[in-house]
Amino acid sequence: MSELPRPALAVIGGTGFYDFFDAETHEVDVDTPYGKPSAPIAVGDVAGRPVAFVPRHGKKHEYAPHTLPYLANMWALRSLGVRRVLAPCAVGSLRPDWGPGTVAVPDQLVDRTSGRAQTYFDGGGIHVSFADPYCAELRAAAVGAAVEELPMRDGGTMVVVQGPRFSTRAESRWFAGQGWDLVNMTGYPEAVLARELEMCYSAIALVTDLDAGLESGDGVHAIDVFAEFKRNIEPFKELVRKAIAAVDGTETCAHCRPHEGVTLPFELP
Repeated sequence: MSELPRPALAVIGGTGFYDFFDAETHEVDVDTPYGKPSAPIAVGDVAGRPVAFVPRHGKKHEYAPHTLPYLANMWALRSLGVRRVLAPCAVGSLRPDWGPGTVAVPDQLVDRTSGRAQTYFDGGGIHVSFADPYCAELRAAAVGAAVEELPMRDGGTMVVVQGPRFSTRAESRWFAGQGWDLVNMTGYPEAVLARELEMCYSAIALVTDLDAGLESGDGVHAIDVFAEFKRNIEPFKELVRKAIAAVDGTETCAHCRPHEGVTLPFELP
């Protein structure tokens, strides 16, 4: 990587978001203490900046939400110099007024996953502040990058479920009854791993469906989710590119540096 610019910004592409760059890129095959990431990291130019890209599920959607190499993905990005991460993802809506094609930039997260490796700190008494799970600076850049084709919502709570199945109607109604807005399968532990590695992180959620409890039909089907994402992928990519251009600075913001005064059991990559 010495002959290439070090990318301080990265994009992690979600379901249906398997490539990002239009021009020539360089692929970097990274190994980590946690294995290989989902795919080699592509490094290309966006708005005059070197940007890293990794498809969250692999180039051909090889990984299900509960089998993703989350620790390897985030460690690989950090080791290449990344300090700020935009994370596009597909979500179901728990609100009838946030229909398919809506983009939401959540400001809160609820974890309903189980059994996932979710920390780099298995010892040493490290407790990471996570009251506000997303970077305010990256969130502002994403909200300000709204495009005409995709209605923008600023804020909201995203509940992350284990998957790979979709919610039952009862679960969906329960989530909505808690005041939560979006349901997703990959936003955790990705967000907390970014915080542990002192990287700014913001999800950018594209609504592909109304969750099961909001409809009287036969529920959510994967084929419909993929079709809706494909229908909106080009304006969604344009929104992410605009967000990258709007990001002010390439270093981790103060809010996303939780380890000041703490002795870590290892050096950050």
